[in-house]
Amino acid sequence: MTDYPLPNISVDLQGQTALVTGASSGLGLRFAKVLAASGARVALAARRVERLEAVQAEISASGGFAQAFALDVADTDQLTRIVPAVEAALGPVTILVNNAGIPDAQRATKMSVDLINQVIDVNLRAPYILSCEVARRLMELKSPGRIINIASMAAFDYGGHGAALYSTTKAGVVRLTEALAVEWAKFNINVNAIAPGAFSSEMMDGMVARMGDIAAHFPRKRLGDPAQMDSTLLFLASPASDAVTGAVIKIDDGQHGR
Repeated sequence: MTDYPLPNISVDLQGQTALVTGASSGLGLRFAKVLAASGARVALAARRVERLEAVQAEISASGGFAQAFALDVADTDQLTRIVPAVEAALGPVTILVNNAGIPDAQRATKMSVDLINQVIDVNLRAPYILSCEVARRLMELKSPGRIINIASMAAFDYGGHGAALYSTTKAGVVRLTEALAVEWAKFNINVNAIAPGAFSSEMMDGMVARMGDIAAHFPRKRLGDPAQMDSTLLFLASPASDAVTGAVIKIDDGQHGR
């Protein structure tokens, strides 16, 4: 029987390499900083490289290590090249945070086919492909890993505010999390998801601009702060969650009815 420490809650990520998509702003920016502060080498991936370089400088100034990588998750070639590129620079990716996402912000019948394709590509296709790319390499190395997908409470509670496709893709993220967790459990690759409610972010700023103060309708009259997800992120990324796979953790500050 394994002799676990008491309590078994280490969130030390020394020696780990984390790849975070959508790391130039919002939740991804916070996730990258938290992982770096816990000892991981962090690959910052997004389209806006100038923003990534600023994040890289900030992490370095705080004693962490990060490197910027240009990545458009809608581009298949870039998706398949990013994992070997990160491995060459920082070592094998052992933690993947599939955070990049976009809203649709339109009624279903008003969306162009191009926009439909873009939302599906970014929100669902990209996490699936990137998860497979990371998992394939971990299997070759016979190394354990952690994949953390960022879903949304919209996967469970669609309010009808012009985001039907966004809701659909995030429901897909929940299901791919559950399905890949089963397929990859024997390889010690844990696949989990976080489903945030309304948290302050660049994406949320756009929603508030369109809809007004949505927090006024919430029980606690506030938007969530990304820092309130730190503990969940670290739990899922660290040895503390060794037996947790296929879980979807809802963090919504009581915003949604149950």
